[in-house]
Amino acid sequence: MDDILRSATKDNVKVIVVTDGERILGLGDQGIGGMGIPIGKLALYTACGGISPATLPIMIDVGTNNKALLDDPMYMGWRHERVGQEEYDAFMAEFIAAVKRRWPNVLLQFEDFAQANAVPLLERYRDDLCCFNDDVQGTASVVVGTLMAACQAREETIANQRVVFVGGGSAGCGIAEQVVVAMEAEGLTESEARARIFVVDREGLMTSDQEWQRDFQRRLAHDPSLVAEWNGQGLEETIAQIKPTVLIGVCGQRGIFTEQVVRTMHAGCEHPVIMPLSNPTSQAEAVPEDVIRWTDGQALVATGSPFAPVVFNGRTYPIAQCNNAYIFPGIGLGVIAASANRVTDEMLMSASRALAREAPLVKRAKAHCCRRCRVFAISASRLLLRWPHRRSRTAWR
Repeated sequence: MDDILRSATKDNVKVIVVTDGERILGLGDQGIGGMGIPIGKLALYTACGGISPATLPIMIDVGTNNKALLDDPMYMGWRHERVGQEEYDAFMAEFIAAVKRRWPNVLLQFEDFAQANAVPLLERYRDDLCCFNDDVQGTASVVVGTLMAACQAREETIANQRVVFVGGGSAGCGIAEQVVVAMEAEGLTESEARARIFVVDREGLMTSDQEWQRDFQRRLAHDPSLVAEWNGQGLEETIAQIKPTVLIGVCGQRGIFTEQVVRTMHAGCEHPVIMPLSNPTSQAEAVPEDVIRWTDGQALVATGSPFAPVVFNGRTYPIAQCNNAYIFPGIGLGVIAASANRVTDEMLMSASRALAREAPLVKRAKAHCCRRCRVFAISASRLLLRWPHRRSRTAWR
């Protein structure tokens, strides 16, 4: 492993983006074809964050379970099924140790790891080196920043929102946990905040009696007594019973925000925030044009993929793209500029606040929730630079 990393001739690598190719966007296991994602992410670090191109994309080839790739004579990766968990964990431990020896001050971004590994890797190594998971933490930061902007524009608080997530994977639960932190910052207790968060997954609303849940999902599960008198616990019933103000989709199921779901939500909330965030466009939970029409133009819509503005009843509705590129270049620039050796939850929340402050929606009605990436990269880094003077030195070199 050390020999492989030494073959990268740059000694001043500032940022590494690493993937194992198992969960590329909404496409799934792409094997070594996932290498394009780290390359693209690092290009955005430079283009949006102004970071030196002295960066390094890394593809961890531990096999693939994509049969089409295994049967493809042109596939250039290791033609083998993915290794077992024990062997995988040992290999990743060796990789992390080698990275620390080669570039002890680097920022390492985990990218597009499957649910079984994304959160465990983050929890295992976040206190061991300067690292973060963009799918979990970056997505959470940009979503929370967008929610902050929406709430500020309507003179509301996040603490008063009721949020339903569709998709209980690492991304959905990561966003939910960051929303909990934002609610706590506005005065709620942790239990009060969690009582306002609802996650719908493959078996409906997540409750604590569902044995399939992982540890990070159990923290967001409700007591089964909540649904005891419901007519099931699917998405539409959850919407009808909870009457959420915010609906966030991170499940990759195209069209799951049906007309009935959206109209039911609008019946319980005059100005809902609806965010179909799954990528690519073909897997978005709803099309913005439909959401605007089904809510009579009253919904604020933010998507994960780019969509054109919607014209409804003679008025144009801009569709904000809630993209991680608004956050992670700024986090990277802030970490490098401040010589941070950890990425903390406080830093991520600071980046969310910076994002919200710059949002055009806060300054004028019916504007975008989000602005240009470059603006947010600069805003986030400036805010992060304040932390060394106010927080424990353990997060800073």
